[in-house]
Amino acid sequence: MKENKYDDSRFFNQYSKMTRSVEGLQGAGEWHILQKMLPDFTGKRVLDLGCGFGWHCIYIIKHGANHVTGIDISEKMLEEARKRNPSPQIEYKCVAIEDFDYRPNSYDIVISSLTFHYLESFVDICRKINKCLTKGGSFVFSVEHPIFTAYGNQEWCYDSEGRRIHWPVDRYFAEGKRVAVFLGEEIFKYHKTLTTYINGLLQTGFEICELIEPQPSEVMLDTIPEMKDELRRPMMLLVSAKKKVEMQTDEIQVVEK
Repeated sequence: MKENKYDDSRFFNQYSKMTRSVEGLQGAGEWHILQKMLPDFTGKRVLDLGCGFGWHCIYIIKHGANHVTGIDISEKMLEEARKRNPSPQIEYKCVAIEDFDYRPNSYDIVISSLTFHYLESFVDICRKINKCLTKGGSFVFSVEHPIFTAYGNQEWCYDSEGRRIHWPVDRYFAEGKRVAVFLGEEIFKYHKTLTTYINGLLQTGFEICELIEPQPSEVMLDTIPEMKDELRRPMMLLVSAKKKVEMQTDEIQVVEK
């Protein structure tokens, strides 16, 4: 995640033209599903890892949260967040996810959108998130699906007439760095298997509440012709989890036979 393409002016300008950058959450293909997975924000303290333009941050405040901390490695992202989605209840910080100070019991909810595939270790970030969450706290995130990241270049295979014939999946179990082309630029991502995502949560004190491979909404399928190809392979993985509440010794009931 320490790589910061988003502060490169040319790359950032291209990113700013994307539908999800212009229209916000309504322009994100997974939002119609992710929105239903989010917990009640009323009165909560929330941490948004990789907050980008702050679309989730302002949504969370409008839905009752007391405070949101949005962190991002890109100062250009945060400049836009402060312009587009300002609020006295939102604190935007320029810091890498790996370097943030995850103070114990400081947040009730942690969210992250399409960020963890830029991090080398998923289990490390899970430990930090678990540490900063209150008991029973919620953790909801989206990542690029392992089928989407496995091969590396993240591009369809085409026939001689330029038609998309299939999505390549190779080196699935060889986790690690991949070079993908995004918005015309080479960027680094880290492929992880589904096993790594699920066990990373289970091994760091989380229980999984929901796991969804989202499909495009009917509206997007009707209005964006190329969106139909998104039904041919999963692009994203959405997960909702909770920090386990360990039972105290005095709460354990012993049943005598």
